[in-house]
Amino acid sequence: MGRQRDRDGPPVRRLGQPDVIELLADPDRPQAWTLLVGSTPQSYVDLDDPHYLEFEYARRIGHVLDVAAPAGAPLRVLHLGGGALSLARYVAATRPGSAQLAVDDDADLVALVRERLPLRRRGQRVAGRIRIRVGDARVVLGRLPAAAFDVLIADVFAGARTPAHLVSVEFTALARGVLVPGGVFVANIGDGAPLAHTRGRVATARAVFRNACLLADAAVLRGRRFGNLVLAATDADLPTADLTRRAAADPFPARLLQGEDLDRFVSGASPITDARAELSPVPPPGVFAP
Repeated sequence: MGRQRDRDGPPVRRLGQPDVIELLADPDRPQAWTLLVGSTPQSYVDLDDPHYLEFEYARRIGHVLDVAAPAGAPLRVLHLGGGALSLARYVAATRPGSAQLAVDDDADLVALVRERLPLRRRGQRVAGRIRIRVGDARVVLGRLPAAAFDVLIADVFAGARTPAHLVSVEFTALARGVLVPGGVFVANIGDGAPLAHTRGRVATARAVFRNACLLADAAVLRGRRFGNLVLAATDADLPTADLTRRAAADPFPARLLQGEDLDRFVSGASPITDARAELSPVPPPGVFAP
């Protein structure tokens, strides 16, 4: 069944700008919406069930969050790219008492989320603190104190592409600086064949962190379709066996690459520096069609 336009009114349009903001209601879940910017799905939120993660990549990031600390233990999480705060709500629901900061440079989007997808609803309360800051992700990152977060999620897209200044070694080093020792860096990557951008992103993370792994649909890893790949990196040991089991049990199973498999995937790729950083690839036409 297809999704419907926001039950409470028409799309939110910014006059004279191409990046229309829309909320589409899910007819199968009474309080669930998909947030789109310029026709690209950015977030899915079920206000009645913050544990529910609709998008495949969000489920995979959820798995990383689940194994980042003992079950239920609070985390300090930095979200670069807030969207509708799907993952922040998930952390608050699964790890009560967590302190989180979400950064988004789209003031109109932030205002819409605050108004139409509120964190606090009548009779409900978010278990923990979620702050939202409007600003460029890298600028805000450079102003944050060292060792302030346990997990950093980089999920920034301008339309359907990640800005160039958020894919480099210099950016990744800034991210490592705000993490505690052993903290986890997670990035959502949009890419398709020949996956050159993803190979560069993995090489970049490995130039900064001791360990890394990559989670994605097998068809995406083989270059058969455009999709999302989730990169996780840390200076600690990654619980890859647990992550592999969780990803394999998803409705749309994912493969996990690590060690020698990841070596082969990245072979020949160099870390991306600011001097040669580029936007992530343009998705093919129709990739986000319902």
